[in-house]
Amino acid sequence: MGTVTSTDLTIDQLADWLRRFAGIVEQNKSYLTDLDSAIGDADHGANMARGTAAVVSHLDEANTVDALLKKAGMTLVSTVGGTSGPLYGTLLMKMGMATGNVTQLSTAEFARAFRAGLDGLIARGKTELGDKTMVDALAPALDALDASVADGAQWPDAAAAAAAAAAAGRDATTPLIARKGRASYLGERSIGHMDPGAASSTYLFDALVEVLG
Repeated sequence: MGTVTSTDLTIDQLADWLRRFAGIVEQNKSYLTDLDSAIGDADHGANMARGTAAVVSHLDEANTVDALLKKAGMTLVSTVGGTSGPLYGTLLMKMGMATGNVTQLSTAEFARAFRAGLDGLIARGKTELGDKTMVDALAPALDALDASVADGAQWPDAAAAAAAAAAAGRDATTPLIARKGRASYLGERSIGHMDPGAASSTYLFDALVEVLG
């Protein structure tokens, strides 16, 4: 893995990002399943591990950023069960559609693409901040990333700020009542349990920090 410049994330580093995300998911699949067993189908960890492993198997097939992200998104849609596959898949596919036929991204370009991905996820999931979903981790992370870009932060600092905001958003799902997905059927019984999708979403930013470190 090459050293990241102050301005650009290369396609190889983006592939490393997805590879590292898969690794963190694999390491934490039992934890994610435990979270999901409390308020869901008890399969989030296994589903995500299977899907991200499939993504890794296709990473060498793309030579542009848009192709890499679109392929990763389509792979998640086809291999991850439940609602997570379509949501994560939409996130990455919309990111790819927003980047264009390039081989590297600046912090600003990555942030814009991620915003397009989040908008696509929100539209597909018909969810919003406070619904106790992955949006509760992703939205604050992206706001932090945008703020870092506006401040002219270098890549490692921008990624670290996003990761910290994602973790705070994830933790903030615990006292919420779930309003989307299977967890919403539990009503007030969903209070006191962290959302598993919010938990796995933070790994996207943990992986970015590791790649840039």
